[in-house]
Amino acid sequence: MSGTSTAPPISTSAGLSHRQILTILSGLMMGMFLASLDQTIVSTAIRTISDDLHGLSEQAWATTAYLITSTISTPLYGKLSDLYGRKPFFLAAITIFITGSAACTFSTSMIELAAFRAFQGIGAGGLMSLALAIIGDIVPPRERAKYQGYILAVFATSSVLGPLVGGFLAGQNTILGIAGWRWVFLVNVPIGVVALFVVAKVLNVPHNRREHRIDWWGAVTIAVGVVPLLLVAEQGQSWGWTSLRSLACFAIGIIGVIAWILIERRMGDDALIPMRLFGNKVFSRTSLLSVLVGAGMFGGMLMIPQYLQIVKGASPTKSGLLMLPLMLGMMTASIATGQLIARTGRYKIFPMIGTALMTIAMVLFQLEVQWNTPLLETMAYMLLLGVGLGFTMQTLTLAVQNAVPARDMGVATASATFFRQLGATAGTAIFLSVLFSNVGSKIQSAFTSAAKTPAFQAAVHDPSVMANPANQPVVEMLKHPGASGGGSTAVLNDSSFIQKLTGVFADPFKQGFADSMHTVFMLGGIVTAVAFVLVFFIKEVPLRKVSAMQARAQDAAAKEERVEAAWVPEEPSI
Repeated sequence: MSGTSTAPPISTSAGLSHRQILTILSGLMMGMFLASLDQTIVSTAIRTISDDLHGLSEQAWATTAYLITSTISTPLYGKLSDLYGRKPFFLAAITIFITGSAACTFSTSMIELAAFRAFQGIGAGGLMSLALAIIGDIVPPRERAKYQGYILAVFATSSVLGPLVGGFLAGQNTILGIAGWRWVFLVNVPIGVVALFVVAKVLNVPHNRREHRIDWWGAVTIAVGVVPLLLVAEQGQSWGWTSLRSLACFAIGIIGVIAWILIERRMGDDALIPMRLFGNKVFSRTSLLSVLVGAGMFGGMLMIPQYLQIVKGASPTKSGLLMLPLMLGMMTASIATGQLIARTGRYKIFPMIGTALMTIAMVLFQLEVQWNTPLLETMAYMLLLGVGLGFTMQTLTLAVQNAVPARDMGVATASATFFRQLGATAGTAIFLSVLFSNVGSKIQSAFTSAAKTPAFQAAVHDPSVMANPANQPVVEMLKHPGASGGGSTAVLNDSSFIQKLTGVFADPFKQGFADSMHTVFMLGGIVTAVAFVLVFFIKEVPLRKVSAMQARAQDAAAKEERVEAAWVPEEPSI
């Protein structure tokens, strides 16, 4: 673009002014807003979407497909942006995301939606990781807390607006002749177009191009390794863990991971994720911690909207409002963490506290939250989980960025995002698989217990109740208790009928769902407890006081001085 339409290049010899940083941040915040808003909108509306497309039990495909592609593309964005600059890849990520969002609006089945979400995820893989890498480029770790408020404002706004917008759109039958839930994806298009123009105008961070080989084979083998393992995590319950398909996925995945490691070792510094980084104990252990936190975080955040909508009967809009304590806890803890890190330079204590609080919250959800638990109590546990996440999430990225050389800022930031997304993807697949594999039997068990109560027997013998069309799924289940397609299995495809049932018939469904979620929260608690223990083994490295951009400039100057010092002029021949 011409000089009249973009911000002028910035010198790397000194730190940026506050105004320069804010100018660049305005572009980054637009991209981050796009990604974070989409996550919260879709998570609120997914039940309505899956009910309308008759595939509640297949909703994991739409979520997992997005996470798989965003996970795999993340390290590629990081490496390429280290070599060729951040701006072109950030713009490409926004463009792909907009295109994928528009395609999602045309979905006619959950499988189609999953395919379009997969394409959308390719763009999403660059939005968050590149934004965080650019912030690492221009702001020193110790000073980053000053600007964390701006970043958190994006997450806070999207966290509040996302559930409300998603719930409102999902709750409308049609808007301008288009089904309400389709606007969940369509709304990304105008926001993305604005983000595209803002980023193109203001994001002009200088970059010295580095000519290296591109690790395409690394990208291919990591996909070959990760995708089959995530697929078997998603489908293992229905396929059978020892079935031929599951064993084939395990075999292909393991071979792919081994091939990826061998290729990365051979590629050296040109590798997608250089193996030398894993020699850094802070990087390797924090990466493992990111996997665990990602799995635990998504396990909790996926189950809570399901609980509010299916068990409590909240509309998508209301469930978004009821999630506000979690978002408030996350935002407040993140701001407090940033300010304390800026003042003290210490950060290890925060993921310790955060993972401990996350574990306690998961245990409370598992033990205390039943189908008839008061909402106020549930919201208190949400607040606790949000505080734990706020103490943990930003700190892990900061620890990784601070532990690696400045030239690896992009790949290190992308790796931290990659491993967190890897945990989130695996956690999503496994937790939803566990939920839906147990819910049928839990509902049957709840009905067996309820059938013995006087209220249930009175309803069964009431002709008006049995003749009510809304109660037909239960009537069929009572007539054919062992048959497939009854209420306990129909709920896997469309849960909307639960809220229309007579109360005494609806309660066992709600109890069955709540009991199934207890297993998921228990698994989430185990994962976060392991993360808590791992934090103790991560060394706290003092935070740098220069940005990655300044550090690279200093390294380049020092290298030039060494070259000049080593140069000896030839003596003239006589």
